[in-house]
Amino acid sequence: MKIFSRFFDANATAREGQSAPSAQTDVDALLALAEMDIATAIAAHEEWKQRLLDYLENMDGKLHEDYRPDVICRDDCCDLGKWLYGPGQKRFSRYPAFSILVARHKYFHVQAAIVVAQALGGNQEEARRVLNGSYRLASNQVILMLRELKRNLRAG
Repeated sequence: MKIFSRFFDANATAREGQSAPSAQTDVDALLALAEMDIATAIAAHEEWKQRLLDYLENMDGKLHEDYRPDVICRDDCCDLGKWLYGPGQKRFSRYPAFSILVARHKYFHVQAAIVVAQALGGNQEEARRVLNGSYRLASNQVILMLRELKRNLRAG
């Protein structure tokens, strides 16, 4: 996936006329990664689809605390969101793709909230359509960007 390399590649940044990050910046980036385990974030996002499927299968028409659309749509409350708006933003905001990752993560949460809102409104068919369409796309994009971030930082 070379297409994303320039987004998180410090050398590409230098080639485009911007100064390359220093060795200290590389250390800072690794420290930021230590604060947020990318593999765990990926696993958590992959688990959400199954959680939503289980929710749709076992709905009893009640609003469960874990499945409130107004909570699910918040992209700053999960571990990844806290990292994106905290240490990750401080360390990686200079990379063009960081803002893309933040936007895709936000979209992921919006789509998950739409799935639950549709289900709560009695529209199971639309909930499943969103789950298998825009939600899945958003989830895949978040995972792809996280993997690319990790790969490029290791290649550093």
